[in-house]
Amino acid sequence: MENFESKVAVITGGASGLGLAMAKRFAAQGMKLVLADIEEGPLHAAVGGFARQGVHALGVRTDVSRADEVEALAARAYDVHGAVHLLCNNAGVAPGGLAWENSVADWEWCLGVNLWGVVHGLRSFVPRMLAQDAAAHIVNTASVAGLLSPPNMAVYCVSKHAVVTLSECLYQDLRGKNAAIGVSVLCPAYVPTGISESERNRPDDLKNPTRAMSAEEIARKEQMRHAVKSGRITAEQVADSVFEAVRDDRFYILTHEKIKAAIEIRMQDILLGRSPTDTFSPRKVP
Repeated sequence: MENFESKVAVITGGASGLGLAMAKRFAAQGMKLVLADIEEGPLHAAVGGFARQGVHALGVRTDVSRADEVEALAARAYDVHGAVHLLCNNAGVAPGGLAWENSVADWEWCLGVNLWGVVHGLRSFVPRMLAQDAAAHIVNTASVAGLLSPPNMAVYCVSKHAVVTLSECLYQDLRGKNAAIGVSVLCPAYVPTGISESERNRPDDLKNPTRAMSAEEIARKEQMRHAVKSGRITAEQVADSVFEAVRDDRFYILTHEKIKAAIEIRMQDILLGRSPTDTFSPRKVP
C-alpha cells in the first residue's frame, strides 16, 4: 500500500497496547479507523480520544473468538465505509504454565483468541476484500513465540506458531490468485503492554477454579510481568515497524533485531537434528 489517506483500517484488540499504537500510527497517515475490542470502557475511551483529534473512528465491541461477532464486525465496517484496506488481526492473550499443567480452559481461551480470532478475521474479511476494487493489506499479530519454543509457554507458543504458518499459507494462497492483498506477520518479542494482565478478559466459563498458586507458579507469573514491562522496544516503535512493512509490502516483521540469533539457533537445531535449545538460557546456547 502506498496511499493511506482516507483508507479504512480495522484493528482488533485496538483499544490498548499494540492495537492502539497501530491505530494511532495509521491515523497519523490519514486513515479512518474501525476499532474492535472486548473491553467496552477502553474501547469507548480510545474512540473518544480519536474523535477529539478529528480522526474518523468507529468502535465495535467484539469477542474475536466468536465467529458471529467477527462477522458482525466485518458487516459493520463495510456498511459504514464500503471497503476495508487494512486488516490487523491483533487481539491476543497470554496464559503461561507447564505444558502438562495447562487446563482445557487455558487451551480453549488462548486458541480461541489468538488463533481462531485470526481465522475468523480472515474468513469474514478476505472474501469482501477480494471483491472490492482496491489494494489491501492484512497484518496478523503472532509473536517471536511463533518462531521459538521456550519453556513455560506451550499454550501461547502453539497459538502463535499456528498464526505464523497460517499467515504464510495465506500469503501463498493470495499470491496464487494474483490478489491485490498483501500479507504481513508481526513477530515482536517483549513489549511493555498489558498482555501479561490478559486474565482480566478471560470469560467466566473459561476461568480456572480458584486455588492457591504454588511458589513456582507465582514466580513464573512475576517473571513474565517483569519481562513484559522491561521490554526495551515500545508499542509505538512496533507500530512504526508495522506501518513500514505495510507500506513496503514486507511479510515478516521482526521488531527485535537481537532475537534473530535465537531464531537461527532453532533453525539449526532442526537442520542438524539437535534437540531443542533453550535460547532464553544463554548457558545452554551452543
